[in-house]
Amino acid sequence: MLKSVCAALMMTLLPLAAASSYAEQNSLFNSDGYRSTLYRSPTPTSHEQAHTLEPSELLALQEQQPDVLLIDVYRNPWLRGHFTLQEVHKNIPNSLWLANCGNGALDQHWTAYCENNLAQATAGNLAQPIVFYCRSDCWLGWNAIKRAHALGYNNLYWLRDGIDAWEQAGLPLVEAQPVPLQ
Repeated sequence: MLKSVCAALMMTLLPLAAASSYAEQNSLFNSDGYRSTLYRSPTPTSHEQAHTLEPSELLALQEQQPDVLLIDVYRNPWLRGHFTLQEVHKNIPNSLWLANCGNGALDQHWTAYCENNLAQATAGNLAQPIVFYCRSDCWLGWNAIKRAHALGYNNLYWLRDGIDAWEQAGLPLVEAQPVPLQ
């Protein structure tokens, strides 16, 4: 009797747990498929629109393709017309810091900021090799790749563990400032 009651209870609870997990998973992404919350959490091991790199592979890529563009998309709060990050931010040398371009939803100003700076940095070359990164367990690089791909860029790379992996590999970081929002 107890066994059948437990089985009936499990049959009732399993669909509820699955529905809850499904709803939670879907609430992490907006309708366009961008991660829109909990950016600092485990990421997939790859991105379907980019080649995933480790620091050593990025070094090799830089040797093979010296024109590779490095884009840091680490967030920087914007308040009353200026960035407000209170700490020093370091990134990979020769990177362009396009703050907030990895956010899940961008308003018109941030969309223009990201699109215009990418177009300028690549001189409009959609085949320009571009490496996006943030930090480890960070969805901002993943989102930025998805956004760049939607704009037509097709030679994309993801340094999945970003600045943290670069630093752990003993490679240098430099103090950075984001490209100003105008």
